Amino acid sequence: MVSPDMIRNVVGIVGNVISFGLFLSPVPTFWRIIKKKDVEDFKADPYLATLLNCMLWVFYGLPIVHPNSILVVTINGIGLVIEAIYLTIFFLFSDKKSRKKMGVVLATEALFMAAVALGVLLGAHTHQRRSLIVGILCVIFGTIMYSSPLTIMTKVIKTKSVEYMPLLLSVVSFLNGLCWTSYALIRFDVFITIPNGLGVLFAALQLILYAIYYRTTPKKQDKNLELPTVAPAPVTKDDAINGSTASHVDIIIKP
Repeated sequence: MVSPDMIRNVVGIVGNVISFGLFLSPVPTFWRIIKKKDVEDFKADPYLATLLNCMLWVFYGLPIVHPNSILVVTINGIGLVIEAIYLTIFFLFSDKKSRKKMGVVLATEALFMAAVALGVLLGAHTHQRRSLIVGILCVIFGTIMYSSPLTIMTKVIKTKSVEYMPLLLSVVSFLNGLCWTSYALIRFDVFITIPNGLGVLFAALQLILYAIYYRTTPKKQDKNLELPTVAPAPVTKDDAINGSTASHVDIIIKP
């Protein structure tokens, strides 16, 4: 008979694979930013929230805090590196005001994590107490991470356009939340269940919005297309000398 622990490990491995896909799903967005050398209307908020979330989950999964959670550590450790790369790209192609804001947020997150680590390791002396403290923080900031796309969802509703809400990211977020919620329910872990359950809800809302506003999203090829403007070519000196009466026109297509 297959044991619950074995099933949980299998689901956790699948969750690692899906989470890895989730971390990589913004790659097309960042490739677009690199090519245009501009972050346009994309927001750094989800990536800042995810960075802090990964740091907390790595700490939560360490043997000194919550034993037997190596699968939580592995995927969030990978996510930590990937999010750092994304934020570096964001920093390079953002304006001065946005860079300053990002710097303040990153410094605050680093100080916060240092304070949490010192407080937990020095103030809580059992796995149960450490898991409780860090788990509550993971629930709070995991919820913030999953709710961070709400700013983009508001923009989608206002503009009736899903251009800045990638479908792939929403789909993978939904699958990721579903998988980790299942993982947490097999051997009930309330700290993993709550944020991932909310992640399923928020991702489902994004998919609903995508279905509603996909057709009203302006197509890229329509943005810069205007009807040709016909303008007479200027008469040159040679034309005047030769007495040319031919009608010259140039077709100018405005960009």
